[in-house]
Amino acid sequence: MEATLDTGVTAWMLVSASLVLLMTPGLAFFYGGMTRSKSILNMMMMCFGAMGVIGVIYVLWGWSMSYGATLGGIVGNPFDQFGLGGSFDPVTFLDDAETLYMPTMVDVGFQVTFAIITTALIAGALADRVKFGTWLVFVALWATFSYFPLAHMVWGGGALSDQGWFAGIAEPVDFAGGTVVHINAGVAGLVLAMIVGTRKGFRTEVFRPHNLPFVMLGAALLWFGWF
Repeated sequence: MEATLDTGVTAWMLVSASLVLLMTPGLAFFYGGMTRSKSILNMMMMCFGAMGVIGVIYVLWGWSMSYGATLGGIVGNPFDQFGLGGSFDPVTFLDDAETLYMPTMVDVGFQVTFAIITTALIAGALADRVKFGTWLVFVALWATFSYFPLAHMVWGGGALSDQGWFAGIAEPVDFAGGTVVHINAGVAGLVLAMIVGTRKGFRTEVFRPHNLPFVMLGAALLWFGWF
């Protein structure tokens, strides 16, 4: 059966992408309010900086590494759809021809918002301890060597998908991005915190959130965008 464009699915996915994208500014407010006043600008810029860097590299090679032709089930070929090659074809849809889907570009827009929020989540583990420029370099490297490969393995038909190495035996179930988003970002944050170390004054000073209204606003935006 030939894949058919479903306007309802397309509209809902556009709304969903907008809601997930809203979570990154929400995270910026949440982290900014939780940190000390001297670090709020850097903390918020780390979140928005991730949005800019991921937005660019996802278009260039992120989408292809996540959903391109597989290389051993680990990662997609970055040159398969480099720069979204072929994704602008108005008759290009997702792989399952028996299900109604949206244009590929809508899926690209939805998936990039997840890549952005996942990377931005890590920023909280580095509060007060990293320069903005260093963070931007890390964002590009981490997304390329951690997020994109794992997204391919779980969501892109790779090794950990229902089409992968354990097909028919014990396929993992990725509840709401539990593997690609939460475990991935959580482990990265833990490792970075262990490498960078504690903040100056830890155990001797009290680190109180400097702006609770920002924290509440950020939490509300995160709640609204996720649920």
